[in-house]
Amino acid sequence: MNNENIIEIKDLKKTYENGVIKALDGINLEIKKGESISIIGPSGSGKSTLLNMIGALDKADEGHITVAGMDLMQKEDLSKFRLNEIGFVFQLHNLIPNLTVLENVQTPLIETDIPDKKMEERALEILKSVNLTDKINQKPTKLSGGERQRVAIARALVNHPSIILADEPTGALDSKTSDIILELLLDIHKKENVTLIMVTHEHNVAARAHRSIYVLDGKIKEEKINSAS
Repeated sequence: MNNENIIEIKDLKKTYENGVIKALDGINLEIKKGESISIIGPSGSGKSTLLNMIGALDKADEGHITVAGMDLMQKEDLSKFRLNEIGFVFQLHNLIPNLTVLENVQTPLIETDIPDKKMEERALEILKSVNLTDKINQKPTKLSGGERQRVAIARALVNHPSIILADEPTGALDSKTSDIILELLLDIHKKENVTLIMVTHEHNVAARAHRSIYVLDGKIKEEKINSAS
């Protein structure tokens, strides 16, 4: 971690249903490059909306948000930004069932100009880092929940992103598998010096990040440094 901000958010607001639902109500947040952050709060608090804003999956109504040097309020087409800078890991891994593990991990590279051979080499390298080289020709339906989540993590890493966004990455897993996935994410964060932002409702997961941010009713209510990180 260094002192450079990779994310700067000021007075960010987002509403749905013609302003009836205030998903984000004046969020102010700075995140350092290489930091690990947990965003915690009850269902409907705005934590996943905040993650979607950082990942340029949705656009705010008001305020300012700069991520990896990109002003997300000014740029219209952010697909290239997402491809180059962001790795997404979701609770529901969103793997393509009729593709093999290797093919799933390569999917983010399809829109690039990387040659097929290089794409495969990179995917194999990432799959080795998550201990799945013996599963490369399997379809996702043949894998356990933990294995599928490891494939999703490998897919998120294949473009060497500067930021990993993980939305409830352990939420659908048993406690033992959750621990394995969490350790894997934290290990990758340290080794790659990638910024890791995890949305979670589990306090034990949140406590493993450098810093926890508690969101309620679209506002940041509390920030704290975690001693366990």
